[in-house]
Amino acid sequence: MNSIEMEVPVCPLCGHKDSDVMYEGKRFNPYGVRSCTHCGMSFLSPRPTEQSMMSLYQQDDYFSGSDQGYSDYSAQELALRATFRRLLGNLAAIGKTGGDLLEIGCGYGYLLDEARTFFKHRVGTDFSAGAVEQARISADKVYRGGIDAINEAEAFDCIIAAHVIEHVYHPQDFIKGILKRLRPGGAVVIAAPDMGSLWRKLMGGRWPSFKLPEHILYFDNQTLPRLLEQCGVQEIKAVPYPHAFPLPLIADKFGVRLPNYFNKYSLWLPATTVAYIGVKHD
Repeated sequence: MNSIEMEVPVCPLCGHKDSDVMYEGKRFNPYGVRSCTHCGMSFLSPRPTEQSMMSLYQQDDYFSGSDQGYSDYSAQELALRATFRRLLGNLAAIGKTGGDLLEIGCGYGYLLDEARTFFKHRVGTDFSAGAVEQARISADKVYRGGIDAINEAEAFDCIIAAHVIEHVYHPQDFIKGILKRLRPGGAVVIAAPDMGSLWRKLMGGRWPSFKLPEHILYFDNQTLPRLLEQCGVQEIKAVPYPHAFPLPLIADKFGVRLPNYFNKYSLWLPATTVAYIGVKHD
């Protein structure tokens, strides 16, 4: 991103203009993390404009070498598949699998592939052309784009957006767009890095989920269900989301380089992700 146009947003959850600085300085420059004085929502400000960020997400190297994206998304495959199997198992345990699945921001399609035994029809979206091409191997259909790439006439029983909402500039429009493509009684699952986690409190500004400038919203167990409630989602409740990480990725956060051989070993870190499920009613 050679030229970045910047903006200073109001609170993306309540629209309030006043906020307090949480993190700024060398680690964040030219960005900052602020907290709304009215509702407590945390967000990036200043931040790149949405148009600037869209150019990043559409780059072919976003998942394989981009400075702001992933150095090698495929290196996380085993850990991500294990994470998604746990999530799908947790959804099955509460009767929220079966029928047609849509995943927004599907990356290389690892969740869609793991969902073969949980859903009869699996569809995904992603902005990266390379990711879409890869994910098509694992899904019944994959569209390039976001929620708007899906025709409103195409309805689903479950829609999952895992670690996507933190990238979204208009979160209410995003959730409402999901509901338009969800059958009555269908479930929406939203997961994001947990701003209220012990990890963030212990690590402060070194928290890995301050992924700049991509992560513009920072949710916790108060703000994420509040967003869903604002948009008319009902029967909202937390869903367990254990997350596995490859050892080299964890070591890298502490300045230690491990050979790629160790990507086959994963470590489950508790309470890194906040996830909620809700239902669409007529």
